[in-house]
Amino acid sequence: MDMSLIASERAFRDEVRRFLDKALTPDLRLAGQRSSGIFSDFEVGIRWHRILAAQGWSVPHWPVAWGGTGWTPMQHFIFQRELMEADAPRVGSQSTRMVAPVLMKFGTPDQQNTWLPAIRRGDDYWAQGYSEPGAGSDLASLQCKAVRDGDSYVINGSKIWTTHAQWANKIFCLVRTSSAGKPQQGISFLCFDLPLPGVTIRPIISISGDHELNQVFFDDVRVPLTSLVGEEHQGWTVAKYLLSHERSHAWSPMLRARMRRLRGETQGAFVRAGASARADATDFALQLADLDCSIDALEAMELQGLREEAHGRHDPIRPSVGKVLGSEIRQRLTELGLELAAHFAAVRLPMEACESDPLAVSEASVFAMSAYLNDRAASIYAGTNEVQRNLIAAQLLKN
Repeated sequence: MDMSLIASERAFRDEVRRFLDKALTPDLRLAGQRSSGIFSDFEVGIRWHRILAAQGWSVPHWPVAWGGTGWTPMQHFIFQRELMEADAPRVGSQSTRMVAPVLMKFGTPDQQNTWLPAIRRGDDYWAQGYSEPGAGSDLASLQCKAVRDGDSYVINGSKIWTTHAQWANKIFCLVRTSSAGKPQQGISFLCFDLPLPGVTIRPIISISGDHELNQVFFDDVRVPLTSLVGEEHQGWTVAKYLLSHERSHAWSPMLRARMRRLRGETQGAFVRAGASARADATDFALQLADLDCSIDALEAMELQGLREEAHGRHDPIRPSVGKVLGSEIRQRLTELGLELAAHFAAVRLPMEACESDPLAVSEASVFAMSAYLNDRAASIYAGTNEVQRNLIAAQLLKN
Protein backbone atom coordinates (compact mmCIF):
# COMPACT_ATOMS: atom_id res chain seq x y z
CA MET A 1 0.00 0.00 0.00
CA ASP A 2 1.36 3.42 -0.97
CA MET A 3 1.51 5.59 2.12
CA SER A 4 2.26 8.71 0.03
CA LEU A 5 5.06 9.89 2.28
CA ILE A 6 5.93 13.55 2.31
CA ALA A 7 9.55 14.64 1.79
CA SER A 8 10.47 14.74 5.48
CA GLU A 9 9.00 11.26 6.02
CA ARG A 10 10.96 9.87 3.07
CA ALA A 11 14.13 11.39 4.52
CA PHE A 12 13.36 9.78 7.87
CA ARG A 13 12.72 6.41 6.20
CA ASP A 14 16.08 6.65 4.44
CA GLU A 15 17.82 7.49 7.73
CA VAL A 16 16.31 4.39 9.35
CA ARG A 17 17.37 2.23 6.42
CA ARG A 18 20.95 3.51 6.60
CA PHE A 19 21.07 2.70 10.30
CA LEU A 20 19.67 -0.80 9.77
CA ASP A 21 22.12 -1.49 6.94
CA LYS A 22 24.95 -0.67 9.33
CA ALA A 23 23.72 -1.96 12.69
CA LEU A 24 21.68 -5.03 11.77
CA THR A 25 24.36 -7.66 11.29
CA PRO A 26 23.71 -10.84 9.26
CA ASP A 27 23.43 -12.97 12.41
CA LEU A 28 20.84 -10.60 13.90
CA ARG A 29 18.83 -10.64 10.66
CA LEU A 30 18.93 -14.43 10.61
CA ALA A 31 17.80 -14.55 14.24
CA GLY A 32 14.91 -12.24 13.36
CA GLN A 33 13.88 -14.48 10.47
CA ARG A 34 14.03 -17.58 12.66
CA SER A 35 11.92 -16.19 15.50
CA SER A 36 8.77 -18.27 15.58
CA GLY A 37 7.46 -16.92 18.89
CA ILE A 38 6.10 -13.57 20.01
CA PHE A 39 9.60 -12.27 20.74
CA SER A 40 13.09 -13.23 19.71
CA ASP A 41 15.22 -15.29 22.07
CA PHE A 42 16.34 -13.29 25.09
CA GLU A 43 20.03 -13.05 24.16
CA VAL A 44 19.22 -11.80 20.67
CA GLY A 45 16.44 -9.45 21.74
CA ILE A 46 18.40 -7.76 24.53
CA ARG A 47 21.45 -7.38 22.29
CA TRP A 48 19.34 -5.64 19.65
CA HIS A 49 17.64 -3.49 22.30
CA ARG A 50 21.03 -2.22 23.48
CA ILE A 51 22.10 -1.42 19.92
CA LEU A 52 18.91 0.63 19.51
CA ALA A 53 19.57 2.29 22.88
CA ALA A 54 23.02 3.42 21.72
CA GLN A 55 21.30 5.05 18.73
CA GLY A 56 18.68 6.63 21.02
CA TRP A 57 15.88 4.55 19.46
CA SER A 58 15.15 1.83 22.04
CA VAL A 59 12.05 3.61 23.41
CA PRO A 60 10.94 5.99 20.65
CA HIS A 61 7.33 6.04 21.92
CA TRP A 62 8.33 7.35 25.37
CA PRO A 63 8.14 11.06 26.26
CA VAL A 64 11.29 12.91 25.26
CA ALA A 65 12.04 13.67 28.91
CA TRP A 66 12.54 9.94 29.54
CA GLY A 67 14.51 9.15 26.39
CA GLY A 68 11.85 9.12 23.69
CA THR A 69 12.41 10.53 20.23
CA GLY A 70 9.52 12.94 19.80
CA TRP A 71 8.66 11.35 16.46
CA THR A 72 5.32 11.89 14.79
CA PRO A 73 2.84 8.99 14.72
CA MET A 74 3.71 8.41 11.05
CA GLN A 75 7.43 8.25 11.86
CA HIS A 76 6.72 5.60 14.48
CA PHE A 77 4.81 3.60 11.86
CA ILE A 78 7.62 3.96 9.32
CA PHE A 79 10.18 2.86 11.92
CA GLN A 80 8.21 -0.28 12.76
CA ARG A 81 7.67 -1.07 9.09
CA GLU A 82 11.38 -0.76 8.30
CA LEU A 83 12.33 -2.93 11.29
CA MET A 84 9.99 -5.66 10.07
CA GLU A 85 11.10 -5.36 6.43
CA ALA A 86 14.73 -5.74 7.54
CA ASP A 87 13.90 -8.83 9.67
CA ALA A 88 15.15 -7.18 12.85
CA PRO A 89 14.75 -9.23 16.07
CA ARG A 90 11.55 -8.57 18.00
CA VAL A 91 12.21 -7.08 21.42
CA GLY A 92 10.07 -8.06 24.40
CA SER A 93 7.41 -5.48 25.22
CA GLN A 94 6.92 -6.20 28.93
CA SER A 95 9.53 -3.61 29.91
CA THR A 96 9.21 -0.82 27.36
CA ARG A 97 5.52 -0.90 26.42
CA MET A 98 3.80 -2.35 29.47
CA VAL A 99 5.36 -1.49 32.80
CA ALA A 100 7.11 1.70 31.63
CA PRO A 101 3.92 3.66 30.80
CA VAL A 102 2.52 2.57 34.17
CA LEU A 103 5.58 3.91 35.97
CA MET A 104 5.34 7.20 34.10
CA LYS A 105 1.70 7.70 35.09
CA PHE A 106 1.47 6.12 38.53
CA GLY A 107 5.04 5.73 39.81
CA THR A 108 6.76 7.88 42.40
CA PRO A 109 9.72 10.04 41.29
CA ASP A 110 12.08 7.58 42.97
CA GLN A 111 10.51 4.62 41.14
CA GLN A 112 10.68 6.47 37.84
CA ASN A 113 14.29 7.56 38.28
CA THR A 114 15.37 4.08 39.35
CA TRP A 115 13.57 1.87 36.84
CA LEU A 116 12.94 3.86 33.66
CA PRO A 117 16.58 4.60 32.70
CA ALA A 118 17.50 0.94 33.30
CA ILE A 119 14.65 -0.17 31.02
CA ARG A 120 15.73 2.26 28.31
CA ARG A 121 19.36 1.07 28.40
CA GLY A 122 18.41 -2.60 28.48
CA ASP A 123 19.92 -3.16 31.93
CA ASP A 124 16.63 -4.41 33.40
CA TYR A 125 14.34 -7.01 31.83
CA TRP A 126 10.81 -7.35 33.22
CA ALA A 127 8.31 -10.19 33.41
CA GLN A 128 4.54 -9.77 33.66
CA GLY A 129 2.65 -11.31 36.58
CA TYR A 130 -1.02 -11.00 35.61
CA SER A 131 -2.64 -14.33 34.74
CA GLU A 132 -3.17 -17.09 37.29
CA PRO A 133 -4.63 -20.58 37.10
CA GLY A 134 -8.34 -19.73 37.05
CA ALA A 135 -7.81 -16.00 36.42
CA GLY A 136 -6.96 -15.19 32.81
CA SER A 137 -9.39 -12.94 30.96
CA ASP A 138 -11.22 -12.49 34.28
CA LEU A 139 -8.32 -10.91 36.13
CA ALA A 140 -10.60 -9.76 38.93
CA SER A 141 -10.67 -13.39 40.08
CA LEU A 142 -6.96 -13.42 40.93
CA GLN A 143 -6.00 -14.93 44.30
CA CYS A 144 -2.26 -14.26 44.66
CA LYS A 145 -2.17 -12.41 48.00
CA ALA A 146 0.11 -9.74 49.43
CA VAL A 147 -0.23 -9.05 53.17
CA ARG A 148 1.40 -6.11 54.95
CA ASP A 149 3.92 -7.13 57.59
CA GLY A 150 5.93 -4.24 59.00
CA ASP A 151 7.78 -2.54 56.18
CA SER A 152 7.12 -5.39 53.73
CA TYR A 153 4.45 -7.18 51.75
CA VAL A 154 4.45 -10.97 52.10
CA ILE A 155 3.31 -12.60 48.85
CA ASN A 156 1.80 -16.08 48.47
CA GLY A 157 0.31 -17.58 45.33
CA SER A 158 1.33 -18.11 41.72
CA LYS A 159 1.30 -16.54 38.28
CA ILE A 160 1.12 -18.41 34.98
CA TRP A 161 1.99 -17.80 31.31
CA THR A 162 4.81 -15.57 32.53
CA THR A 163 6.85 -14.85 29.39
CA HIS A 164 10.65 -14.96 29.79
CA ALA A 165 10.49 -15.08 33.60
CA GLN A 166 13.58 -17.29 33.45
CA TRP A 167 15.52 -14.31 32.07
CA ALA A 168 13.88 -11.44 33.95
CA ASN A 169 15.51 -9.59 36.83
CA LYS A 170 12.28 -7.67 37.62
CA ILE A 171 8.58 -8.50 37.67
CA PHE A 172 5.36 -6.50 37.94
CA CYS A 173 2.47 -8.31 39.62
CA LEU A 174 -1.20 -7.85 40.29
CA VAL A 175 -1.88 -9.09 43.81
CA ARG A 176 -4.85 -9.17 46.15
CA THR A 177 -4.36 -6.90 49.15
CA SER A 178 -7.98 -6.93 50.32
CA SER A 179 -11.04 -9.19 50.02
CA ALA A 180 -13.52 -6.46 50.99
CA GLY A 181 -15.96 -5.02 48.48
CA LYS A 182 -16.03 -5.85 44.79
CA PRO A 183 -13.21 -8.11 43.53
CA GLN A 184 -11.66 -5.27 41.51
CA GLN A 185 -11.37 -3.06 44.61
CA GLY A 186 -8.87 -5.19 46.50
CA ILE A 187 -6.12 -5.46 43.87
CA SER A 188 -2.73 -3.73 44.02
CA PHE A 189 0.16 -3.39 41.56
CA LEU A 190 3.64 -4.35 42.83
CA CYS A 191 7.05 -4.16 41.16
CA PHE A 192 10.03 -6.03 42.60
CA ASP A 193 13.24 -7.92 41.92
CA LEU A 194 13.74 -11.45 40.62
CA PRO A 195 14.88 -13.83 41.90
CA LEU A 196 14.03 -13.57 45.61
CA PRO A 197 13.90 -16.14 48.43
CA GLY A 198 10.64 -18.07 48.10
CA VAL A 199 10.30 -17.54 44.33
CA THR A 200 10.20 -20.69 42.18
CA ILE A 201 10.10 -20.49 38.39
CA ARG A 202 8.92 -23.62 36.59
CA PRO A 203 9.11 -23.79 32.79
CA ILE A 204 6.07 -24.35 30.62
CA ILE A 205 7.16 -25.99 27.38
CA SER A 206 4.70 -25.05 24.67
CA ILE A 207 3.27 -27.42 22.10
CA SER A 208 5.83 -26.01 19.65
CA GLY A 209 8.63 -27.21 21.94
CA ASP A 210 9.70 -23.68 22.92
CA HIS A 211 10.40 -22.41 26.41
CA GLU A 212 8.98 -18.89 26.45
CA LEU A 213 6.42 -19.31 29.23
CA ASN A 214 6.64 -20.15 32.91
CA GLN A 215 4.64 -20.55 36.08
CA VAL A 216 6.01 -18.50 38.96
CA PHE A 217 5.32 -19.53 42.57
CA PHE A 218 5.55 -17.17 45.56
CA ASP A 219 5.96 -18.75 49.00
CA ASP A 220 6.22 -16.12 51.77
CA VAL A 221 8.11 -13.81 49.44
CA ARG A 222 8.98 -10.51 51.10
CA VAL A 223 9.12 -7.30 49.08
CA PRO A 224 9.40 -3.74 50.44
CA LEU A 225 6.33 -1.53 50.73
CA THR A 226 8.04 0.75 48.22
CA SER A 227 7.24 -1.91 45.60
CA LEU A 228 3.67 -0.57 45.45
CA VAL A 229 2.93 1.45 42.30
CA GLY A 230 -0.11 3.69 42.57
CA GLU A 231 -2.49 3.46 45.51
CA GLU A 232 -3.06 0.30 47.51
CA HIS A 233 -6.25 -1.56 46.48
CA GLN A 234 -6.43 0.55 43.29
CA GLY A 235 -4.38 -1.75 41.07
CA TRP A 236 -7.35 -2.46 38.81
CA THR A 237 -7.08 1.05 37.42
CA VAL A 238 -3.36 0.52 36.84
CA ALA A 239 -3.97 -2.85 35.19
CA LYS A 240 -6.48 -1.46 32.70
CA TYR A 241 -4.10 1.37 31.82
CA LEU A 242 -1.33 -1.14 31.13
CA LEU A 243 -3.53 -3.31 28.91
CA SER A 244 -4.52 -0.31 26.81
CA HIS A 245 -0.82 0.15 25.96
CA GLU A 246 -0.26 -3.57 25.33
CA ARG A 247 -2.86 -3.52 22.54
CA SER A 248 -1.92 -0.18 21.01
CA HIS A 249 0.81 -1.22 18.56
CA ALA A 250 0.41 -1.47 14.79
CA TRP A 251 -0.01 -4.97 13.35
CA SER A 252 0.32 -4.35 9.63
CA PRO A 253 4.13 -3.87 9.44
CA MET A 254 4.73 -7.33 10.95
CA LEU A 255 2.01 -8.92 8.82
CA ARG A 256 3.39 -7.29 5.67
CA ALA A 257 6.85 -8.73 6.42
CA ARG A 258 5.39 -12.19 6.99
CA MET A 259 3.48 -11.97 3.73
CA ARG A 260 6.70 -11.03 1.92
CA ARG A 261 8.49 -14.09 3.27
CA LEU A 262 5.54 -16.37 2.53
CA ARG A 263 5.33 -15.14 -1.07
CA GLY A 264 9.03 -15.80 -1.56
CA GLU A 265 8.68 -19.28 -0.16
CA THR A 266 5.59 -19.92 -2.30
CA GLN A 267 7.41 -19.20 -5.55
CA GLY A 268 10.20 -21.61 -4.71
CA ALA A 269 7.86 -24.35 -3.53
CA PHE A 270 5.73 -24.45 -6.65
CA VAL A 271 8.74 -24.20 -8.96
CA ARG A 272 10.09 -27.33 -7.27
CA ALA A 273 6.70 -29.05 -7.54
CA GLY A 274 6.51 -28.55 -11.31
CA ALA A 275 3.56 -28.41 -13.70
CA SER A 276 1.54 -31.00 -11.77
CA ALA A 277 0.93 -28.47 -9.01
CA ARG A 278 -0.39 -25.70 -11.29
CA ALA A 279 -3.98 -25.91 -10.00
CA ASP A 280 -2.79 -25.88 -6.39
CA ALA A 281 -0.58 -22.89 -7.16
CA THR A 282 -3.56 -20.95 -8.52
CA ASP A 283 -5.67 -21.72 -5.46
CA PHE A 284 -2.83 -20.78 -3.13
CA ALA A 285 -2.27 -17.51 -4.98
CA LEU A 286 -5.94 -16.62 -4.51
CA GLN A 287 -5.65 -17.26 -0.77
CA LEU A 288 -2.57 -15.06 -0.59
CA ALA A 289 -4.36 -12.32 -2.52
CA ASP A 290 -7.30 -12.48 -0.11
CA LEU A 291 -4.96 -12.09 2.85
CA ASP A 292 -3.10 -9.29 1.12
CA CYS A 293 -6.38 -7.39 0.80
CA SER A 294 -7.06 -7.97 4.50
CA ILE A 295 -3.64 -6.57 5.40
CA ASP A 296 -4.30 -3.56 3.15
CA ALA A 297 -7.57 -2.90 4.99
CA LEU A 298 -5.93 -3.21 8.40
CA GLU A 299 -3.06 -0.94 7.34
CA ALA A 300 -5.53 1.65 6.07
CA MET A 301 -7.32 1.61 9.42
CA GLU A 302 -4.04 1.99 11.29
CA LEU A 303 -2.89 4.86 9.06
CA GLN A 304 -6.23 6.58 9.55
CA GLY A 305 -5.73 6.17 13.29
CA LEU A 306 -2.28 7.75 13.04
CA ARG A 307 -3.70 10.78 11.27
CA GLU A 308 -6.40 11.07 13.93
CA GLU A 309 -3.81 10.84 16.71
CA ALA A 310 -1.77 13.59 15.05
CA HIS A 311 -4.79 15.85 15.60
CA GLY A 312 -5.31 14.73 19.19
CA ARG A 313 -8.23 12.41 18.48
CA HIS A 314 -8.27 8.85 19.82
CA ASP A 315 -10.73 6.11 18.93
CA PRO A 316 -11.16 3.86 22.00
CA ILE A 317 -12.16 0.78 19.99
CA ARG A 318 -9.44 0.93 17.32
CA PRO A 319 -6.85 -1.00 19.42
CA SER A 320 -9.40 -3.77 20.00
CA VAL A 321 -10.31 -3.93 16.31
CA GLY A 322 -6.64 -4.02 15.38
CA LYS A 323 -5.96 -6.79 17.87
CA VAL A 324 -8.76 -8.98 16.53
CA LEU A 325 -7.97 -8.45 12.85
CA GLY A 326 -4.19 -8.54 13.27
CA SER A 327 -4.09 -11.72 15.32
CA GLU A 328 -6.48 -13.57 13.02
CA ILE A 329 -4.58 -12.58 9.88
CA ARG A 330 -1.37 -13.63 11.59
CA GLN A 331 -2.85 -17.04 12.35
CA ARG A 332 -4.04 -17.44 8.78
CA LEU A 333 -0.57 -16.64 7.44
CA THR A 334 0.98 -19.36 9.57
CA GLU A 335 -1.73 -21.78 8.45
CA LEU A 336 -0.75 -21.16 4.84
CA GLY A 337 2.91 -21.51 5.76
CA LEU A 338 2.14 -24.90 7.26
CA GLU A 339 0.17 -25.92 4.21
CA LEU A 340 3.06 -24.91 1.98
CA ALA A 341 5.61 -26.84 4.05
CA ALA A 342 3.40 -29.95 3.76
CA HIS A 343 4.93 -33.10 5.24
CA PHE A 344 8.25 -31.37 5.95
CA ALA A 345 6.52 -29.49 8.77
CA ALA A 346 5.64 -32.74 10.58
CA VAL A 347 9.09 -33.19 12.11
CA ARG A 348 11.48 -30.91 13.95
CA LEU A 349 14.39 -31.00 11.54
CA PRO A 350 17.83 -29.83 12.66
CA MET A 351 18.81 -26.55 11.09
CA GLU A 352 21.75 -28.14 9.30
CA ALA A 353 19.24 -30.11 7.22
CA CYS A 354 18.53 -26.89 5.37
CA GLU A 355 22.08 -26.97 4.06
CA SER A 356 22.58 -30.66 3.29
CA ASP A 357 19.24 -32.42 2.87
CA PRO A 358 18.90 -33.86 -0.64
CA LEU A 359 15.16 -33.11 -0.62
CA ALA A 360 15.97 -29.39 -0.58
CA VAL A 361 14.07 -28.71 2.63
CA SER A 362 13.67 -24.96 2.94
CA GLU A 363 14.42 -23.12 6.13
CA ALA A 364 10.84 -21.85 6.22
CA SER A 365 9.64 -25.45 6.35
CA VAL A 366 11.72 -26.07 9.46
CA PHE A 367 9.92 -23.27 11.30
CA ALA A 368 6.45 -23.63 9.78
CA MET A 369 5.05 -25.90 12.50
CA SER A 370 6.63 -23.95 15.33
CA ALA A 371 5.25 -20.66 13.99
CA TYR A 372 1.81 -22.18 13.48
CA LEU A 373 1.62 -23.61 16.99
CA ASN A 374 2.98 -20.46 18.62
CA ASP A 375 0.47 -18.27 16.86
CA ARG A 376 -2.49 -20.22 18.21
CA ALA A 377 -2.01 -17.97 21.25
CA ALA A 378 -2.19 -14.72 19.26
CA SER A 379 -5.97 -14.55 19.71
CA ILE A 380 -5.62 -15.13 23.46
CA TYR A 381 -2.88 -12.90 24.86
CA ALA A 382 -3.41 -9.15 25.39
CA GLY A 383 -7.09 -9.88 25.96
CA THR A 384 -8.85 -12.71 24.13
CA ASN A 385 -10.51 -11.88 20.84
CA GLU A 386 -13.87 -12.82 22.33
CA VAL A 387 -13.39 -10.19 25.04
CA GLN A 388 -12.23 -7.64 22.44
CA ARG A 389 -15.38 -8.21 20.39
CA ASN A 390 -17.47 -7.61 23.51
CA LEU A 391 -15.58 -4.36 24.16
CA ILE A 392 -16.13 -3.25 20.56
CA ALA A 393 -19.85 -4.07 20.73
CA ALA A 394 -20.28 -2.30 24.07
CA GLN A 395 -18.58 0.85 22.77
CA LEU A 396 -20.60 0.89 19.56
CA LEU A 397 -23.88 0.37 21.41
CA LYS A 398 -22.97 3.15 23.83
CA ASN A 399 -22.49 5.50 20.91
